[in-house]
Amino acid sequence: MTAKEYLNQLRHLDNRINQQLRELADLRTTATSIGSMDYSKTRVQSGGGGHAAYTDIVHHIAALEAEINAEVDRYIDEKHTIIRQIQTLKNPAYVEILYKRYVEYKRLEEIAVEMNYSYDHVRRLHGWALQDFERCHTMPHSPVVE
Repeated sequence: MTAKEYLNQLRHLDNRINQQLRELADLRTTATSIGSMDYSKTRVQSGGGGHAAYTDIVHHIAALEAEINAEVDRYIDEKHTIIRQIQTLKNPAYVEILYKRYVEYKRLEEIAVEMNYSYDHVRRLHGWALQDFERCHTMPHSPVVE
């Protein structure tokens, strides 16, 4: 695994959490909009229809919330680890570029403007920073995000 792949795992975790939050919002919308009873048809037996579907959705919501909480905990731990690893680099420009790129998810163009460097210079610094990061840290063979 390269330094770039390793550092990008944070964004992948963040994306996964955001997707799960959208799924949770959809489930909650479904739970609050369970269909109403159709009183136009004559019913002989009352069977409490609709309750099973509602309770299934509530169980799905609870399970997804637990999963999201676990992912958020994992994200916080990974973010803290990556920030500490970035901050071990000796060159302050490398630290700033890698932090802005992989923790704040900024594009190289934005970083260039913020640092008052040309885009080409930031691209070069970014490449050197990744090489330095790889030299300083052993990259795991398998990704953290599965």
